[in-house]
Amino acid sequence: MRYNLHSIKYISLCVLKKIEESKNKMINNKRMTIIVPVYNEIDNLERIEKTFVDYLQQSDTASKVLFVDDGSADGSLDAIVEICKKPEFGYLKFDKNYGLSSAIKAGIDYCDTELIGYIDADLQTTPFDFDLLLKEIDLHDAVIGFRGKRKDTWSKKIQSKIANAIRRTLIDDGVIDTGCPLKVLKSDAAKKIPFFDGMHRFMPALIQLQGGTIRQMQVQHFERTAGESKFNIFNRSIKPLQDAFAYRWMRSRYIHYRVEERSSN
Repeated sequence: MRYNLHSIKYISLCVLKKIEESKNKMINNKRMTIIVPVYNEIDNLERIEKTFVDYLQQSDTASKVLFVDDGSADGSLDAIVEICKKPEFGYLKFDKNYGLSSAIKAGIDYCDTELIGYIDADLQTTPFDFDLLLKEIDLHDAVIGFRGKRKDTWSKKIQSKIANAIRRTLIDDGVIDTGCPLKVLKSDAAKKIPFFDGMHRFMPALIQLQGGTIRQMQVQHFERTAGESKFNIFNRSIKPLQDAFAYRWMRSRYIHYRVEERSSN
């Protein structure tokens, strides 16, 4: 059978199209999107890339990583763009710094997978512990970590204890460690969370407010090895107090209803 040049070109284009469709299917056939907010973490990004490449290769759950650059000014975005040449990585870029809650919300808004993972860019928790949380996610709306053996400075530990004590006193949500950044959430529950600045401290409570269930599991914690913490006594203690009152106000006015019956027309 003879083929003319036109036929060969057509067949080649069809083959390339099928290869591209197959690649896209592999990339999009993921169960979890891992949100990683980034704000001036240039010194951490090489380690982040290596750690996530290793994790994604060994995990039984097909996942992808979504960086949310929160207005970094240290070259982090350039490093992220380079990392995202790998198909398992993607990014969103803010036009300025909006804060952690906005970065998490953006990641949730743009998520197109069944599950959402969340981890901080400082890697004081490890993505390898996602596999521990994923074992329980089918039975709950969210599985969240708590840091059993914290590797922070004594001042950070005290500030965190104060913040957790304030939250438990004011909202009594039963969460052991609201500041632990390692979480897995079902996307349909996460997308229903009512958002406000500071909501990242109350994600489990906001899921419970919708009637959802959470599970808490101990995860590993490590010292920060690069970059600088973005938290201080104000945003660890005073700001959480303000946000706890905001949550109490919202909870007291939250609308709950259940339709028992409806007409057929």
